[in-house]
Amino acid sequence: MDTNMERGEQLLDVTDLEPPEPLERALEALDHLLPGQYLRLLLRREPFPLYALLDDDGFLHLGRRGEGSPYEVFVWRRGDAVAETAVGEVAGE
Repeated sequence: MDTNMERGEQLLDVTDLEPPEPLERALEALDHLLPGQYLRLLLRREPFPLYALLDDDGFLHLGRRGEGSPYEVFVWRRGDAVAETAVGEVAGE
């Protein structure tokens, strides 16, 4: 996992992995998020099974067509205003 501490971004590129490994790696990465950090997940397609798990575990997410990959999802802890602001700045939301 690459780290960009300026924005609190944790980058995880799973575009070359087969299911269910992208989902497993994403969940593992979320276990290590610190306050103010968010996960930027690069994927081949939209990860519909991940969304319910994120909702149940107290995470918010924003998905979109990727700039350097077919799809990307930003994930942060619900209530983490610093991470949410950073995602908004990076994602242009």
